[in-house]
Amino acid sequence: LNLTPVLVDVNPFDFNIDTEAIKKAITPKTKAIVPVHLFGLAANMDEIMSIAKEHNLYVIEDNAQGIGANYMHSDGSKSKTGTIGHVGTTSFFPSKNLGCYGDGGAIFTNDDDLAHTIRGVVNHGMYERYHHDVVGVNSRLDSMQATVLRAKLPLLDSYNNVRRDAARKYTAAFTSNEKIITPLVCDNCDCHVFHQYTLVIKDANRDELVKYLQANEIPCGVYYPIPLHLQKAYADDRYNEDDFKVTNQLVKECISLPMHTELDDEQIKFITDKVLEFVNR
Repeated sequence: LNLTPVLVDVNPFDFNIDTEAIKKAITPKTKAIVPVHLFGLAANMDEIMSIAKEHNLYVIEDNAQGIGANYMHSDGSKSKTGTIGHVGTTSFFPSKNLGCYGDGGAIFTNDDDLAHTIRGVVNHGMYERYHHDVVGVNSRLDSMQATVLRAKLPLLDSYNNVRRDAARKYTAAFTSNEKIITPLVCDNCDCHVFHQYTLVIKDANRDELVKYLQANEIPCGVYYPIPLHLQKAYADDRYNEDDFKVTNQLVKECISLPMHTELDDEQIKFITDKVLEFVNR
């Protein structure tokens, strides 16, 4: 599309895009905002949609990690993440909250004209066989994957509730420890579906904690060890490290613990005991 991605910093408390940073980055050339509901927690969509309306921008929600989450609007109403912007996208990779048995994804919109355009783009630009009205790609969802997803979709809410229950147990074990900052959630909150359960480790060596957990056969993840503005693909002389203070700090401190629908109490206790054992010594 000959568009240039412009990266901005995130909030320290929820890891999602900083709306004040969005405002500072907008220029007359800006076309769209792409908020990511990172780790399964809804971004500040009311503010993002307000900014977009003010500047006549599109909003494309990256809902790959947030499918099934609810966003609480300022008026008390709720919307599913991925349905608030002009377009929502998701991934059905097997590790996602709604996963198929291979690669897959979907695009959502309430705009009929935009839906028509998208259907053509993902099918070689064809609306009629051998007639290519636009330049497209081959991005059709395989029928086998669709069958798997059709069977699992009715269970999505129950899957997410099990993840929330596991997250509550993790949080209860860590709440009183000042070296561990748990994910931002409220009581009975359904704005987070915990694709990942991600901690911020203060006054302890995160990388050594990773090694300690691995030595105890506890899988864990560091998402993401290299921030996007330092990736070769997105290198840009316009970026100033002072504009990414939160990002640069979080990549040193974040760690994601095991999170899936089969976690049991014994496993959670073993994991939390080992984390506490390390940070307290």
